[in-house]
Amino acid sequence: MSNTASIISKVWNFCNVLRDDGVGYGDYLEQLTYLLFLKMAHEYSQPPYKRDTGVPADCNWESLSTKRGDELEKHYIYTLRTLGQQKGMLGQIFTKSQNKIQNPALLLKIIDMIDQESWVRMGADVKGDIYEGLLEKNAEDTKSGAGQYFTPRALIWAMVECIRPQPLKTIADPACGTGGFFLAAYDFLVKNHQLDRDDKEYLKFFTFRGNEIVANTRRLALMNMFLHNIGDITSESMISAQDALLADTGERFDYVLANPPFGKKSSINITNEEGEQEEQDLAYNRQDFWATTSNKQLNFVQHIRTILKTTGQAAIVLPDNVLFEGGAGETVRKKLLQNTDLHTILRLPTGVFYKQGVKANVLFFDNQPAAKDPWTKEVWYYDFRTNIHFTLKKNPLKKADLQDFIDCYNPQNRRDRQETWSEANPEGRWRKFSYEELAARDKTSLDIFWLRDKSLTDLDSLSDPDILAQEIVENLEAGLESFRAIAGALNIL
Repeated sequence: MSNTASIISKVWNFCNVLRDDGVGYGDYLEQLTYLLFLKMAHEYSQPPYKRDTGVPADCNWESLSTKRGDELEKHYIYTLRTLGQQKGMLGQIFTKSQNKIQNPALLLKIIDMIDQESWVRMGADVKGDIYEGLLEKNAEDTKSGAGQYFTPRALIWAMVECIRPQPLKTIADPACGTGGFFLAAYDFLVKNHQLDRDDKEYLKFFTFRGNEIVANTRRLALMNMFLHNIGDITSESMISAQDALLADTGERFDYVLANPPFGKKSSINITNEEGEQEEQDLAYNRQDFWATTSNKQLNFVQHIRTILKTTGQAAIVLPDNVLFEGGAGETVRKKLLQNTDLHTILRLPTGVFYKQGVKANVLFFDNQPAAKDPWTKEVWYYDFRTNIHFTLKKNPLKKADLQDFIDCYNPQNRRDRQETWSEANPEGRWRKFSYEELAARDKTSLDIFWLRDKSLTDLDSLSDPDILAQEIVENLEAGLESFRAIAGALNIL
């Protein structure tokens, strides 16, 4: 569209206007979601579509766009409350919705801005780019905490490039945040396959299934997918509000791509004898789990293994503690090596996530049927952390930064991999370890590095003050996380 740039400019300019009025990116994004959905529902109800969108007449776009001042504010609040009680995607989008723009004049300006465009006819890439841009801006607002639901898109892209999903297969994310993995997989399938009518139908309605327990994040994910042409305005929600870890629903998937939430412990709020709310560690007692633990990431690893088909493939972002923690961690690692083909671990650098101090990895494994001998024969490591530094603002992670890993991963033929590390080339980042080597390590630790950290011997390598400051912050944050875990175990906090 010739006016694409002007539309994007308008949407972004309102961001700045509202911030001056005390409305943050998250609140703007939320209200934009409600209003965009209503406007697109209105467009679908008109010729040539003439569809029944399920929006009650007294809550439709026309009922909203004709009001002004206090009358507009009251009607908007009524509309949000009423639509939150509807079924399907409509109800999910408006669940627990609230008006966060208290100035009716500003609300009217946003309504007018949206009313000027025909959003249904706009390309999915344009709508998607606008919305994804707002999601990223929201993630950058560290005070909001939204960054924990936003995985860097360059990392998601690399994971999808390695997994290379096929048409007519199912893809799950049990902690889907704003839906980044779904969108990347959708784009990969559209770009790399000639899809016929049945393929497109399956991709739109049946390929993706997710869970997101935070209502606001779930609505952002649904809207993000809807704007990218996944799902429909009257279809059932493909993202469940239920905690994925509570039970095995029996569904099995071809692929799982996920970045489970940060934080080590699963917990629930209960009412004690004094009638006060208190947090209690939650250990999921599931028969299909190898170990009972309150460690959230270990539970997600076990759950993901359960929901994979026996031919299924997984790629999961996990913190370092999953690789070395004893007790349940050791049990899960042993079982993972035995019952799946854990073939690749990507050691991620710091400075790529919106939560400080996160040291994470991507584990790639293929599920397998029961067998006497371990399925994992060797694990390939790519050290993308040692001597690598990123910052969210000045030096963010880009797709090109992960291309060497993808080349080493060799998704077209994993059996034809070649190490870049050798005794003659000790600086090589790509190295394999046999099952026997890993099983012999203390607690079956998978926490392995071999490259020399130049910062310990070469002061010039860390001359940039930004990097020095970031490393100090990250080390302090990582230390605090460890102390919190210890204090929690001792019931000090």
